[in-house]
Amino acid sequence: MKRILKSILVAYIIAHFCILPGYEVAAFTIKEERQVGEKLLYTIRKSFDVLDEPDLKQYLRKLGIEVLGAAGIQFFDYHFYVIENDDFNAFAAPSGLIFFHSGLIEKMESENELVSVLAHEIGHVAKRHISSRIKKGKQISVATMGLMLAAIALGGGVGSQALMAGSMAAGQSASLHYSRLDEEEADLLAYDWMIKLGRNPEGQVKMLQTMRRIARYRSGMIPQYLLTHPNPEYRLNYVQSLIDSDRGELKELNEGNDIQFLRFKYRVMSQTRDTRYQRKYFASVLSSPRADELDQVMAEYGLAQLDRKENNFEQSLKRLTKVIEAVDETNGFLVDKGVIEFESGKSDQAYKTLTAAYNLDRNDNYAAFSLAQVSFKLGFLERAEQLYKSVMYDMPDLSRVYFELGRLSSAKGASPESKYYLGKYYLYQGNLNHAKNNFDMAIASKELPEELLKDAKESLETIKRLKE
Repeated sequence: MKRILKSILVAYIIAHFCILPGYEVAAFTIKEERQVGEKLLYTIRKSFDVLDEPDLKQYLRKLGIEVLGAAGIQFFDYHFYVIENDDFNAFAAPSGLIFFHSGLIEKMESENELVSVLAHEIGHVAKRHISSRIKKGKQISVATMGLMLAAIALGGGVGSQALMAGSMAAGQSASLHYSRLDEEEADLLAYDWMIKLGRNPEGQVKMLQTMRRIARYRSGMIPQYLLTHPNPEYRLNYVQSLIDSDRGELKELNEGNDIQFLRFKYRVMSQTRDTRYQRKYFASVLSSPRADELDQVMAEYGLAQLDRKENNFEQSLKRLTKVIEAVDETNGFLVDKGVIEFESGKSDQAYKTLTAAYNLDRNDNYAAFSLAQVSFKLGFLERAEQLYKSVMYDMPDLSRVYFELGRLSSAKGASPESKYYLGKYYLYQGNLNHAKNNFDMAIASKELPEELLKDAKESLETIKRLKE
């Protein structure tokens, strides 16, 4: 089924990226880049598993905002996503959409490694590298770009190799040349921004070392032009030379918050890896002579997530309690505890735990979303609605919040609002037909509040544009 969906993805992207009149010899405008990015995003949402969890999105967005503060004014609003894919890859799509493969996150060991990749991808968007390749004229056509993006989304599988081989005959060398320049520019921007943020760029070196090792392993199976971030050897030497020249000034730079990074990493792994692999992974961490106290504690956290996945809630809570006692920053872990209590049927205790976590930080969308779920279960509908809407306003592309608001509206007997929210849910899931049907029913009711009616009509225009 996955292969079929991915084949559909290729056809869809080719249709929308390759048959665009008038783009052959001109650069994309900002508006056109936004339209291309919009179409690509909804296609990926439909064809891949996007990890739509408020805590994962919240953490990535926090780091993104930090980097963007160093980068300065941008053309686009940035959005960050994790997709379930074992490949070691991240890619920047038009208009500020940045995707991390779960396989890449699994290979990282520190927050600064993650920030270095995030900054690198922001560099690609800020310099509009995709658009500039088209601007160079017929050397790199829109068709080639569409096939390149399809191959990126496919993660370098056999089908994408065939697509790329058919598209690169005329412009292969030029495409490689510009990619090298793009990578060097994005690396330099990432390095400068990390220094500006007071972050140690050694994280950038470690990521390039990992990339070099994987590139060497893959080089016999996948052509170089399919590696979405080519020339790791050259890039590693380049970044290392920058560090060597700045060595005396790098001593006081911070290493990032690896507690929160490891929590993020293990949450991603718990949703993308099978339990047998996870147990082996955490056992190796616990037995490693290189593992420090933090590694040991966070391996316990990973095992707590694994126990939760296997519905062994009592053991999960025991492990999580040990973690909370050992770390300084407890809020995300406290929410985890409340979620596990809720899933184990202890709704009253979960409500107390999550209320405490929410009161510690009322801007924490993970705490707000989880508390809303428990509030709904306990019949506190107004409280749940208030919390869900606060998350919705702060994270308007979180599809799960619209599903929950749809359920809540239905429980309150507000059918038009329920249809509207389900329409939004399906829209952000990439299911355009279901989205259209629900918006049509919501509008036809003649009872939808004016603000929601306006948005429903605008959403139908978006659906129409996406289907063109």
